[in-house]
Parts: sequence; C-alpha cells; structure tokens
Amino acid sequence: MASQAQIRVLSSQVANKIAAGEVVERPASVLKELLENAVDAGATRIDVEIINGGRKLVAVSDNGRGMKRDDAILSIERHATSKIRDVDDIERVSTLGFRGEALAAISSVCRFILKTCAKGDDMGTEVLVTGGKVRDVRETGCPAGCTIEVRDLFFNVPARRKFLRSEKTELSHIKDTFIRLALARADISMTMKIDGRDAFTLAASDDCRDRLRDLYGAAYCNRLCPVEGVVGKARISGWVSVPGMSRSDRSEQFFFVNGRAAGAPVLGYCLKEAYRTLLPGNRHSSVFLFVELDPGQVDINVHPTKKEVRFRRPSEVRDMVINNIRQALSGDRPGKAEPVENEISELVGQQIKLEIDNLPRARIFKYPRLPMTPEPLAEKSQKEGAGISGSSSTMERQPAGNVPWSWCRVLGQVGDLYVLLEMEDGYAVMDPHAAHERVLFERFMAQILASEVDIQSLLMPETVELGPGDAERVRSNLDLFKSMGFGVSEFGLDTFMVDALPACLAGISPKALLIDVSADLERAGKHGGRERWCEESIAQSACKAAAKARDRLSLEEIERIVVDLAAAEMPYTCPHGRPTIIFTPFRELHKKFARE
Repeated sequence: MASQAQIRVLSSQVANKIAAGEVVERPASVLKELLENAVDAGATRIDVEIINGGRKLVAVSDNGRGMKRDDAILSIERHATSKIRDVDDIERVSTLGFRGEALAAISSVCRFILKTCAKGDDMGTEVLVTGGKVRDVRETGCPAGCTIEVRDLFFNVPARRKFLRSEKTELSHIKDTFIRLALARADISMTMKIDGRDAFTLAASDDCRDRLRDLYGAAYCNRLCPVEGVVGKARISGWVSVPGMSRSDRSEQFFFVNGRAAGAPVLGYCLKEAYRTLLPGNRHSSVFLFVELDPGQVDINVHPTKKEVRFRRPSEVRDMVINNIRQALSGDRPGKAEPVENEISELVGQQIKLEIDNLPRARIFKYPRLPMTPEPLAEKSQKEGAGISGSSSTMERQPAGNVPWSWCRVLGQVGDLYVLLEMEDGYAVMDPHAAHERVLFERFMAQILASEVDIQSLLMPETVELGPGDAERVRSNLDLFKSMGFGVSEFGLDTFMVDALPACLAGISPKALLIDVSADLERAGKHGGRERWCEESIAQSACKAAAKARDRLSLEEIERIVVDLAAAEMPYTCPHGRPTIIFTPFRELHKKFARE
C-alpha cells in the first residue's frame, strides 16, 4: 500500500499569512508599505490617521493616480503589481515597491477597506476584505486617488497580536516610519493624525532643509554641515552634524538611496571613517544623506522589507561618501555650521594653546605647598560643587598608594598645552584638562552612586522636544529619571518640561542629557542602565565642567589639580580613556645619555 503524500501545496490564505510574517511585523510596517504605494502612485499629498497605536486603525489617503475597478480587485492578489513586467526589470527598479506582496499580506491579517478612483472617472471602487477573504466590491463616491484603511490588525492571528508592544512603543515606531518617508520626499505634502489630534503637518518644499526644519527645528538645522558632491553619474547631498553635536545612539542617522530610506554596511563604515579622530568611539553623528546613482548599480532585492541595499561598486560609493563628508566637516564648503560651545567633542582633533599664568621657569618654590590628599570627595563636593578649588585641607594625610609619586613640583609649560612635573624618580607630562576630567568624574560618581544627589532647579524651566523613539524611552522611565535627580514631566505629545537637574550636571543641555540617558537605559535595562548612565553621562559632564584648553589657569589651580589627581582611584586616564599623565623615569634618561 502506497504511503500517503507528505508534501502539499499551501492554500493562498496560508501563504499570505506566512508572507505577512515577513512584510507585516507591526503597525509601522503596514504604514511603510502604504506610504510607499502612495509615493509610487505619484501622490503630491498624503494624509495618515492612526488610532490606538495602529492596532485599531492605520489609514493612508493620497491624491495619486488611483485605480479602476479591475485593478483595485487585482491589487490585493499576491504578486500582482504594476511596477515590473519581467525579470530584467528587477535589475533597474526605480519605484519603492515592486514585489506585489504588500496588500495581499496586509489584507490577510486585518479588516481591510480599499477606496480608489482613477483620475477622470466619475465613480470609484470600494473593496472590503476580512482576513484575506473578499467580502464585497462596490461602486462608491470618492476623490481621485486612493484611501486604504487597515483595521484590527492581527485580529485573526492572536499569536502575532499578543507580541505587539505597548501603544506608546508602537506609536514611536509609526512616527519614525513617517519621518523617514517625509525626509525622503520633501516635495510631498504630508499630515498625520494620532487619535484625532494633529501630530504632523508638513508642507511640500523643493528644499529638503525646509522639511528638516519642520521636523527638528531651526536651531538644530543651523548646526548641520551641508554635503554635496558629484562623482561621474553618482551624486551625494544632505547634511551631517558638526563633531560637537553627537549622540549616544544612531537613531538620527538617515540614508536615502535613490529616494529609498535604506542602509548598507558600507555606509556605516563610511561614517565611522569620516568621523575618525573627530568623535569618541561611543558617540555617533547625526546624518541625513541622499545618494543618487544609476538604478542598475543598486540591488534593492536583498531584504524582505527592503531596509538594506547592496551596491554593485561599493568602493566607489565608499570613497564618494567619505571624501564629501570630510570636505563638509573641514569647512571648505559655503554654509559652514557655526561652532557649538560646550559640547563633548569640541576639543577633539584641535590644536589649542593653553595659557597658564604665573608658571615659573626656574625652581623658585618648594612643592607641595598643598597637602597631597584633599578632603574626601563626597565631603568636598558638597562644599565646592564642580569647580576648581584653591583652598587646602588642614588635615595631614599620606599620598594615595596608586600614584607614581610621593612628591612633585610644577616645572613649567611645554608645547603651549602640557604641564611638566618633576618627581622623585623621574618626570611626567600632564594634560590639565584630562586630569581635571578624572577628578570631577570621580567626585560626581561618588554623589550619584551614594544616592546623595544634589538637585539644582533651573532658573527658567526648559521645554524639550524629542524624536519619537527618544520620547518613548524618556516617557517609560520618568520615575527613574526623577530618582536620579531630574525634574522632568510630560508636556504633551513628544515634548517634556525640565525644571531641575542633578547639581553635578548643571550647565549641560537638558535635551542632550535626556537623549543620552534614555538610550543607555534602554540598552542596559533600568538597573544596568543607571550604572551605565552614571559612567557615561557623568564622564561627559566632567568633560564639559573641567578646565578647558582656552581657560587661563594659575599656578595654584594647577597644583590643586595635581593634588586632587593624586587622590583619584584611577589617576592615569580621563573617563574617556585618554592619558592624564605620561611618566618617564630618570633611568630612561640615563640610558639615553649613556650614563648606564
């Protein structure tokens, strides 16, 4: 007796649900597919409506070409598309969509309504689909274009529905998807309503900078450097942030290849290489880059959701991107962004003269004039805050056991920046800025980790508007922020009111702090995030509060830094890993002078 066949062809409904698992990951995935279809239809206006984080409704209306009755019915069939005809077309795809899977996959996992009218027609067509089954096709009155309503997403796939995140989280993904398309097509007027409230109203413009200004504000745009260049038939344009304007994550790095929001491994390498020596390894730039090249030189069919592309000649793209970003950052182009004061990386890659008053050229004083070990950090911080103190402790203490000297004296300044110190066994060259960073870092950390945070109220409360992802992270951790000493509260949509900061972080941009802290909390969790935030944010705070290379320091202030550094737990490097002192023993000098 022959055995029963084990292989069978799946039904179209099952196949569509499987396809939906790749194409429709969450409500934001639905929005992405519908927006791309609207763009491909030639729309000049797109309106979006979201209810209940996309669970209840994702609706997209456009004024594009629209469809006739037969095309409307066929559009929800799998692999039905107007964008390619044969296999050769895949090699030169110029539209955002082309596979013909999106509407079939989406309609199989929701209650789906399609209303469309071709331009010039008197009546339109309405198609109703429930869980992949066509319920009705009828005539309807509607304007030219297309409106698609996706209701009750995953109502018939409960296993997928329960894996959706909270409404706020899904909403943040939806906003991010909307922003990416809005940046890619500034020539299209776009609006979004969330639960009946206007969230975005973006006018069409020929200049993408206007769209950037609408989304991020004029002050943000003024701190971006324009990038533009042409190499053969390829063109690059856009904006990149100055080195002092950085983030702890890559959420503001946008790449658009032939109008498509997509990434590629080579583009990430380009950014890393272009900003090498300009940014610390754990900081990331903000980037809005548009790469235009022959469609035949780009393979977009390498990812189910088309999030990644592949270049035929990646080396040419790499060289073009790196060279043009570097040229923009060097200031060779017009429209150079103004320098940003008090930012994390303001000193990186620069040669700056440090002027120190009263440094003697000869040994005319005896050192130390201050006790080798200052007051305990927690005790000292309550008295002095973050500044450099010229006062000395009256208590006699022994020097810390982990420093390479028991006494030292300041000899003078070399290289217009560094301080030369003589010690009992040799000499050392100290970077005052890096040394002061280490001192302040340990002082601030002692406060934070001991849960004895001094809170400083702001003279004027500051409103901070964040991107969707950043806002969701801050909103989810408001209680933790307050326990860390932040006075922060919601102020509507993605805006927050900040009226207090930890005293040790006073003077730092509340927006930069909220973004960095929330990103660290998400990566490491609330427990690990607190420690990670302490180390990273306090390190940045110490960098900003420390003596800058442009400051004029007296001899007493230099001595104070040396004394405080001697008491540090790790005096050899600043919080970013740069050396504070470089020690050379006398025996090395003896060898070089042939005395040994």
